[in-house]
Amino acid sequence: MIYTKSIENGPAYDVLVLGAGSAGATAAIAAARHGARTLLLERLPFLGGTSTAVLDTFYGFYTPGKSSKKVVGGISDDVMEGLRRYDSWLERPNTHGAGTGVTYHPEYLKVVWEELAAQAGVHTLLGAWVQDVESREGKIEAVIAATKLGLRRFSARVFIDASGDADLCHFAGIGYELAGEIDPAQTLTTTFKMVNVDVAKRKQVSKQEFHRLMAHAAESGKYQLPRKEGSDHITPVNHMTATIMTRLASYGCRGNAVINATDPQLLSEAEIDGRRQAIEYIRFLRDCVPGYEKAQLSTFGFQIGVRETRRVYGDYRLTREDVLSARQFEDQIGLCGAPIEDHHGGADTAWVYLPEGECVGIPFRTLVPRDGQNVLVAGRCFSSTHDAHASVRSMAQCMSMGHAAGVAAAQSLLKDGSPRAVNPCALRDQLRKEGVILESI
Repeated sequence: MIYTKSIENGPAYDVLVLGAGSAGATAAIAAARHGARTLLLERLPFLGGTSTAVLDTFYGFYTPGKSSKKVVGGISDDVMEGLRRYDSWLERPNTHGAGTGVTYHPEYLKVVWEELAAQAGVHTLLGAWVQDVESREGKIEAVIAATKLGLRRFSARVFIDASGDADLCHFAGIGYELAGEIDPAQTLTTTFKMVNVDVAKRKQVSKQEFHRLMAHAAESGKYQLPRKEGSDHITPVNHMTATIMTRLASYGCRGNAVINATDPQLLSEAEIDGRRQAIEYIRFLRDCVPGYEKAQLSTFGFQIGVRETRRVYGDYRLTREDVLSARQFEDQIGLCGAPIEDHHGGADTAWVYLPEGECVGIPFRTLVPRDGQNVLVAGRCFSSTHDAHASVRSMAQCMSMGHAAGVAAAQSLLKDGSPRAVNPCALRDQLRKEGVILESI
């Protein structure tokens, strides 16, 4: 006997945003501020995605190099203002090459995202996992999501896929490159925080010496440390540090198929192995690094950090050549000065820089799926090659993409819900009015 249960219909919306990370939360806020009836669907029990579940630092706001130049603005400035009200952030020079980082307290950031969404009038549904999509010839009609009360159907006129993994596009049959199929996918990282750290003592150890200690510990055979140049940094909480140290494979093969972190079995194994690996790095820190003698584990990241999975094929695909030549586009909706930062499977991380102080533009066309009619993407599933993605995936750029996607979605409501009918000049003019930085000075 086959048991079936009806799917309950939810309210209809103008704009539906899937995923409430830096891209999705920003997109929903932007669309709602423009009067669109907006639904934000999120699988986690809070907003922020990677910004609150994995990391504690925004990168990409500033260019690296001799002078630090701010290249991202708009709704992201409202996020920073919210963090200032809670006195829960600090700027710190980044010694690993990505430029000045904005380190914050993730628990306060959850509240900031929620406050901005509520003030904009966003309808938010947490704990909602997309299960399927109703679509026809690239036009999406509804999303089927699993909730505590069962399956619910949500329809909208325009959809924004900010899921990170391009889940909406995947279920809708919209084309994408699966990370690992062409170029090796970037690795996964389990983050963790330590308390009772003697920060003053730790600061006396240079980056070079820290990496030497890590390499020596690994070579001794006493510690299983696959990554030899992981990092730790201060946080807004006294005597607490946060880390990016562990390294886990994000893709592999099963039979003739390439699998990556969208595969539930691989992801389950990585979550478990990541915590096991983190314990080794904690042991190394306590045993070998001055300042950590009395330190204790505070928390693991809420989930493992995923850098890339599916990257949608858009009307334009950003390339390595575009990034390294700091190419500018007539339809660009944001800027990125971050280097290509490739967390590959080796012991180190590969860095390739743009010309000093320069930025690449992010074309609006990279947010428009080639095979879609009424859908936009924002965040790390945008249209790019592996190398370009390794530069432009930072959370500040995700906010830029989200801001543009939200405004474009609202504007498209006057054009039968088609993002391609949006005038790029009108979109850019509106973004400038809202504080977005579109030209590199």
